[in-house]
Amino acid sequence: MATVAVLGTLDTKGVELAHVSALIRDTGCATILIDVGVYPPPSGVTAEISGDEVARAAGIDRAALVSKGDRGAAMTAMGRGAGRILLDLRAQGRLDAVLSMGGSGGASVASAAMRQLPVGVPKLLVTTVASGQVAPYVGETDMTLMYSVLDIAGLNSVSEPIFANAAAAIAGMAKAAEARSRRGTARPAIALTMFGVTTPAATVAREWLEGAGYEVLVFHANGAGGRTMESLIRSGAFVGVLDLTTTELADELVGGVLTAGPDRLEAAGRLGIPQVVSLGALDMVNFGPIATVPPAFADRTLYRHNDNVTLMRTTAAECAALGALIAEKLNRSAGPTALFMPLQGVSALSVAGNPFHDPHADAALFAAVDAHIAPRLRVERREAAINDPAFAREMAMTLDTLIRLQGKDPHVAS
Repeated sequence: MATVAVLGTLDTKGVELAHVSALIRDTGCATILIDVGVYPPPSGVTAEISGDEVARAAGIDRAALVSKGDRGAAMTAMGRGAGRILLDLRAQGRLDAVLSMGGSGGASVASAAMRQLPVGVPKLLVTTVASGQVAPYVGETDMTLMYSVLDIAGLNSVSEPIFANAAAAIAGMAKAAEARSRRGTARPAIALTMFGVTTPAATVAREWLEGAGYEVLVFHANGAGGRTMESLIRSGAFVGVLDLTTTELADELVGGVLTAGPDRLEAAGRLGIPQVVSLGALDMVNFGPIATVPPAFADRTLYRHNDNVTLMRTTAAECAALGALIAEKLNRSAGPTALFMPLQGVSALSVAGNPFHDPHADAALFAAVDAHIAPRLRVERREAAINDPAFAREMAMTLDTLIRLQGKDPHVAS
């Protein structure tokens, strides 16, 4: 039987959450009602997992949260505790999906907990904030939001059909997820980063890895793609990472619009997951339409990729900083790591004859890597451009070797 965790602040939404739980059970699913409120629930509403248990999972006493009177701190703690409980239920095979309902406060607690679950686990949040700016709630997860129209306050002719739709939706998702978990997955997964200017290399690498028995998930290196990939790496989704396109680091360093944040290129190394890394598209920083390029960069080498995207060539100083940064990040890797340097161009635009061809800047990038990389790490220097098929194929083959040496077999279900 598929099981849905129903999560919320029972002190204010107990009647509504109990009602939705009953509707979910009517579909043939089991439910686990989890209280993330700091005050007692109303009479007649009983949680399978109490607020006391949620607070303890966060390492704090619920009474202490109440006594402090700090609503923000209480919500943070309960969200943290609820996330740990959801992960525990998932590990025990007792959770196939999760639903929550609430206003901005309840949505903040619930979404913080839901974001701890891996991509693919159904997550449905029914909330008043769903019609506004939802990025802080969703993050890089696959959360589904449903606008509640009214506040979650009572059962009436508007709220009841919305609640019924939510119950039916999460029940359907839970049943499908439970069926998938019984079938299992056929192939271990690889993460691969790609940009328009590294597409030929990514295509060759993907096709080779797929032929070797892997499922390859390709992430567009546009900021959101890098953040999502790092999040999925942390969730244990991959047996290996082919980080062909590390361009988001350039946007983070220089101030472009496609940064993935300061933690990019760290998750695989921290977890010891085999990774093969290259310097794809570090010759560029991304901006919107050319009119949006900051005035400070007016005299730089710019390339209008299209009406909505303007690329700026990185300088030798910026390339040197990027090379040192990548070496520093890779030096901390706890698992098998190889760095491939394409000495004839890091993107389609930087090869000889193209707008971003700048041997001086590229040399600064390569020299900085050489100067800062730890001797224990494998570095492969090739007189090739990044989109050379042989270069891409060698990276894919190397990743396969690193994975096999770590004891993973792509022909055995993960």
